[in-house]
Amino acid sequence: MMRIHGYYDIDVVNGPGTRCSLFVAGCEHQCRGCYNPRTWRTDTGTPFTLQMEEQLIADLNDTRVPRQGLSLSGGDPLHPHNVPHIRRLVRRVRRDCPGKDIWLWTGYELAELSAAQRVILDAIDVLVDGRFVEAEKDAKLQWRGSRNQTIWWLRLLPLTPPAEDITSSGLRFSH
Repeated sequence: MMRIHGYYDIDVVNGPGTRCSLFVAGCEHQCRGCYNPRTWRTDTGTPFTLQMEEQLIADLNDTRVPRQGLSLSGGDPLHPHNVPHIRRLVRRVRRDCPGKDIWLWTGYELAELSAAQRVILDAIDVLVDGRFVEAEKDAKLQWRGSRNQTIWWLRLLPLTPPAEDITSSGLRFSH
């Protein structure tokens, strides 16, 4: 069972617009200067139950407070322990919450992802990858903590990066 350290039904910090954000337990990277070291172990936090999942889906579909999408962070959603649970969750959000985008933060780099981790990319819109590097910390960065991290735009979204930030493939945004 996947465990979590936090769920915010209304969040305006972790991605664009108003969102739901889920912080999972488990991270192999244990980056120096991490702002969330209590999430590193997979056996901490509280179990992510079906009841919590139902609430997350209901929150995403709540029209009283429209949410743009779901943000997945941690810990690391792509920690091997979390992969089957995150895969199921993102597929469900994609199916049951039409029009909502999904952002996912991971310490793994895109090139390092296993086949099981890569399957998740089919259901998310934006991947923010790379370990936090304290020497490259930059408080001016949007949606990243250090300059080495990359924002990968996997799908075209209503909110897209400025044209000068899109590579020839249209999939990567990074400074």
